[in-house]
Amino acid sequence: MSRDLGSFRESYDRAVLRRADLAAEPIEQFERWWDEWLSVPRRDATACVLATASSTGVPSARWVLCKGWDASGFEIYTNRESRKAHDLRANARAALVFGWLDDDHQVRVEGPVTEIDDATADAYWASRPRGSQLGGWASDQSEVLSGRDELEQHRAEAVERFGGDDDSGPPVPRPPYWGGYRIGIDRMEFWQGRPDRLHDRFSYSRSTDGWTIDRLSP
Repeated sequence: MSRDLGSFRESYDRAVLRRADLAAEPIEQFERWWDEWLSVPRRDATACVLATASSTGVPSARWVLCKGWDASGFEIYTNRESRKAHDLRANARAALVFGWLDDDHQVRVEGPVTEIDDATADAYWASRPRGSQLGGWASDQSEVLSGRDELEQHRAEAVERFGGDDDSGPPVPRPPYWGGYRIGIDRMEFWQGRPDRLHDRFSYSRSTDGWTIDRLSP
């Protein structure tokens, strides 16, 4: 049955975004909004939506956690046999969306995708809690399971293989199928909600001279 959602309304009136407010570089603007977002405690503050497409153009999107950024792009980590990883190998372009809606902010990132080098992936893997490391070995991400019991069995096997599930155990190595990707920046867009759906939207597009900034119609 179709649901009528026309009565759900939001008033976007927390702030404005003017051309004069914008940083010259998109990463600097992102960091300004990031600092605002973290001015109060947030759950899963690094969560964003990663959109990919298969070799035949079938789109797919899911929440991921961004684990770093700089002027070269945004970093995510995953099982390289997952659906998202298959998409990224077949079609090495992707988009990210940060939905900081409590602040009426949305940030979009579009660009080419490259694999993160092993040394960087090793360093990030070593920073993960031991439970997350064991989970990385236990999960054949995106593969069909017969039930929850199968997943728990895989974890138990990982615990036995690597000497326990507490921090006193030996280091858990990074799986050979687990690593990171960097979503580069060809374009970024900053959206500030405004009343009457007359939102402020600005895009940064890479050019030979740096960045071209345009105001977009909402």
